Amino acid sequence: MFVVFNKDKIMAFAVACTTVFVLFLMTSMFAKTPTKTIETANLKKQLPIYSVKTEEAKVSLTINCAWNAEDIDKILETLEQQQVKVTFFMVGDWIEKNENAAKKIYQAGHELANHSYNHPHVNNLNYDKNLEQINKCSELIKCITGNQSTLYRGPYGEYNDTVLQAAKDSKHETIQWSIDTLDYKSLTGEQMWERIEPKLENGSIILMHNGTENTANSLEFIITNIKKKGYDIVPVSNLIYKENYEIDNNGIQYKK
Repeated sequence: MFVVFNKDKIMAFAVACTTVFVLFLMTSMFAKTPTKTIETANLKKQLPIYSVKTEEAKVSLTINCAWNAEDIDKILETLEQQQVKVTFFMVGDWIEKNENAAKKIYQAGHELANHSYNHPHVNNLNYDKNLEQINKCSELIKCITGNQSTLYRGPYGEYNDTVLQAAKDSKHETIQWSIDTLDYKSLTGEQMWERIEPKLENGSIILMHNGTENTANSLEFIITNIKKKGYDIVPVSNLIYKENYEIDNNGIQYKK
């Protein structure tokens, strides 16, 4: 009886130890899995360009065209007087409605870039629909310039992995901005400059819009102040790197 009792006890102990060991192994395996998944996801994270890391004192002024074209002549006149070239991000159906204005912009030596075909919420669209939005606008730009566009900005500043992949596959670099003038909120030139000045630095990308209350009349004031700070204003294609670059977690593009 004494021997049987000890054998049972030993067997029970062995089973308990084995169970604990198996549970420990399973816990360790599952505990490692989430960390590995998170690291993989981070490696695959895509980002657009918000600004550029550069030693040169240059910035880009970008103007989104999605509404009317009534102030385009005034904007072009100011840019010509200031001897500045900028990048216009154009919506495709804006080009269709204002073809002459788009041609004037191109003939004045400014850069035409892609802002989708009809300004939808692109984060709600699948890959094929995003590709369609970009390609339709690019074809309209090609009709004016002879070349398809290479820069893209999502409507409302929206983007996700699907949007960015569609842009990449259609040979477009996605461009955001590091300074928003909020000109569409009817800010005065002085109020816009209050937003621009403290954030202005080498490689900044500034967002403006045509078709607003004060943008055209404030443009000379803003450009003059940017120049006084010692910065040259260049189109986005003259600011960003075309090859051998990385984009950090803040959307800053830098040379490898």
